[in-house]
Amino acid sequence: MSRPLDPETLVYRLAMGGDPQVSPDGSALVYALGTVDPQTHQRHSRLWSCPIAGGRPHPLTPTAQRVTGARWSPSGRHIAYTAGDDDAFAIFLLDVNSESPATAIARHAQEVAELAWAPDGQRIAYTTLFDPDNPDEQPDRAGAAPKVRVTRRLDYKEDGRGYLGDRRKQVFVVDVSTRAGRRLTTEPVDHDLPQWSPDGRHLATRVHRRDRAGMALEMLDATTATIDVVWTSQGTIELWSWSPDGDQLLFAADPDQTLQPDYFVYNRTEQSTRRLTTDLPSVPDQAPPVWLDAGHVLVHAVRSGGSQLELLDAETGASTVGWRPRARNAGLSVDSAGRYIAQAQATPTSIGEICVYDRHLDLARTVTSHNASALAAHPPADWETFQVRQDEFDIDAWLLRPSDFDPARRYPVILDVHGGPSANYGYGFLAHQQCLATNGFLVLYANPRGSTSYGRDFAGRVVRDWGGGDYRDLMAVLDTVLERPYADRERTGIFGISYGGYLTSWAIGQTDRFAAAVCGEPIFDLESDYGTSDVAYRGLARHGGGPPHEEAEWYSAHSPSTFAHRIRTPTLIFHGEADQRCPIGQSEQMFVALRTTGCEVEYVRYPGGSHMFFAHGLPEHRADFLARTLRWFQDHLGGPVP
Repeated sequence: MSRPLDPETLVYRLAMGGDPQVSPDGSALVYALGTVDPQTHQRHSRLWSCPIAGGRPHPLTPTAQRVTGARWSPSGRHIAYTAGDDDAFAIFLLDVNSESPATAIARHAQEVAELAWAPDGQRIAYTTLFDPDNPDEQPDRAGAAPKVRVTRRLDYKEDGRGYLGDRRKQVFVVDVSTRAGRRLTTEPVDHDLPQWSPDGRHLATRVHRRDRAGMALEMLDATTATIDVVWTSQGTIELWSWSPDGDQLLFAADPDQTLQPDYFVYNRTEQSTRRLTTDLPSVPDQAPPVWLDAGHVLVHAVRSGGSQLELLDAETGASTVGWRPRARNAGLSVDSAGRYIAQAQATPTSIGEICVYDRHLDLARTVTSHNASALAAHPPADWETFQVRQDEFDIDAWLLRPSDFDPARRYPVILDVHGGPSANYGYGFLAHQQCLATNGFLVLYANPRGSTSYGRDFAGRVVRDWGGGDYRDLMAVLDTVLERPYADRERTGIFGISYGGYLTSWAIGQTDRFAAAVCGEPIFDLESDYGTSDVAYRGLARHGGGPPHEEAEWYSAHSPSTFAHRIRTPTLIFHGEADQRCPIGQSEQMFVALRTTGCEVEYVRYPGGSHMFFAHGLPEHRADFLARTLRWFQDHLGGPVP
């Protein structure tokens, strides 16, 4: 007999396959598989390998490690990967033709990431945090008082990384044979994703400007460490890739901070940059593009909430859509011939598996089945997608139903609001949605105006209109579902995290239609968020038209705190105590506002939890979050009724 997806199954029984990499000859792939030990609550990951043609996957590394970032050498003989724990990390080299264990070629006290093989197979570039005040990475002296922290920069902290000071990611290179390493970059700002030029003489890297005042794409000489600036932007630079001859760099960027990137091409010979696209309808994924030949580039993007592979003409910017599964994929790895494409995949009914798309046969296969037995015993929710016309927009929406759904019964409805606002929901698998839907709720989610993956105009509609058009879109979607006879309009709830928490706290201050709310890590008071968040002094100034002293009326009018005295909806608030994105003071204010006005409210704090603790935090905290959310809605909305 099948059972609902309970918190323990979602956290402890589902394995997460990710970052698949195809061997240069296209014969095999390697990927990381993350698991959680239900007895010790420890998280582990190890490398697994699988033949492209089909066959049983098998592990390559020991269990008791945290392994990530596997990359094939150009010859396909070696795999480099990183492994470590909280205070020791290393790059390991594994000979795939040998029975010998992997050997460490570089060690650091901080996490090592973003491995990139030089074309000659003799060097590996990577990034790790470097502290100019502790260049030798010495541990703190036992018993020493915590160091006093002094800063003059705005970007002194970051969610998930805590207090930074001048510690930033720098680019290093290690010689595979001699194991001699050196640091190439020195400026105390983050340097991301070094990528070798085809001749092995330069590295292209993204450089974050101080105080988050934009980004730059730079070329770094691998011998002299001299820098040539390719392009600077007050907005974001998303991804980039060298052309086969090394004369061009394709990159995606949003220089005008419009919330929608476009593609650009830099010509090294002419030292000029031209805009390749003007208004993409899709949003590029974070995986670097792959040049298939001198004129065509393969990119992974998200359109209308779903992944798709696009073939981009590097001369005209025209693109054609290839494979478009009803799924949310991640990564983009291709063999040397450009035939096989490997990605991690989640669908509304599966998660944690690896898929391979054969471009020659136009055929996709899921090559792993790590979660098949668990999901057979605990079937995911049924689902459908539909559109609702609101103003001049067609709003995409999804509805999850219990796997034993009976249209003759009436079900409580929960509206789930995504974060961002520059984000999107779609054809994915989210633990909290599955936990609620398989336990008797209709779970409704949508992409209101302001969501990405619909083009620049739609994404920009939320600017200076927080809680306006996006709120109306969500209410229209909910009203549409409540017209169905099996949806109980008297028992509706609302759920949201981050900007979804903002819209949740906003909604229950505007209407009393909801019988329960779960509000996670909200933005509750815009003025105080501006000065305490790690990024809001840029983001809120963009969305609100300026800082609070210039736009005081907007900050007040669009803050849920302004209307908190009207809230009567029973509300569960949760927050990670180490959240720097939407600092915990936001939920503290919300709790006090609701408690002092007599509203039923419960406040849950997760020590050490960052902004994404509910997805990537301690397993015990993730399971607790799911259980408390489910119980709150069960207690206040009940279950299906005849």
